[in-house]
Amino acid sequence: MGRVIVAPSILAADFSRLCDEIHRVEAAGADWIHCDIMDGHFVDNISFGPEIVRIVRGLTSLPLDVHLMIEHADHYVPRFVKAGANFITVHAEPEAKHHVAKTLQQIRDGGCRAGLTLNPETSFDLVEPFLDKIDLLLVMTVHPGFGGQPFRTDQMQKVKRARSLNSKIDIEVDGGINADTARLSIENGANVLVAGTSIFHSKDYAMAIRELRGE
Repeated sequence: MGRVIVAPSILAADFSRLCDEIHRVEAAGADWIHCDIMDGHFVDNISFGPEIVRIVRGLTSLPLDVHLMIEHADHYVPRFVKAGANFITVHAEPEAKHHVAKTLQQIRDGGCRAGLTLNPETSFDLVEPFLDKIDLLLVMTVHPGFGGQPFRTDQMQKVKRARSLNSKIDIEVDGGINADTARLSIENGANVLVAGTSIFHSKDYAMAIRELRGE
């Protein structure tokens, strides 16, 4: 496995100075920018939409890693493609109300890399049939919707199984990521770390990112 990728989640950034926040994490060594899209239906929170992604696209050349925690992702994928997403990840759960295989193909047809994710309560069996059809698997280590939740170590079983079945895809973990949980995630096969609070609430973004990588 190559260098660990760190993707700061701007959900934890100070939106009153979002431009400065993005420039700071980019200068601090971030690899991707993670955008959490929540609709208040699939998850019990509302964040932001394609317009903010478009603005972020204009602020950085880093890849934009867009996680759609929404219903009917297929309806909205074209808007996020147009906004400048590089990765688009959708949920596997039936509650997301879309045809998973068709949405993944739609993402690819839009020129983006396709990702699939599942909530902690969801069986790995739901994503296993798609492991050869995605570029990225996102394993949620908290229930999506709100930041600051504790990391669930039981989700490492999914990371380990995914890595054993496909050595080529990116395996991303999101939720409660700090230096300790990052190390555990990497040991189990993850190579992409999404971190919000542990970066944006730290005094030194560069040090926080280095600690996540174990440097």
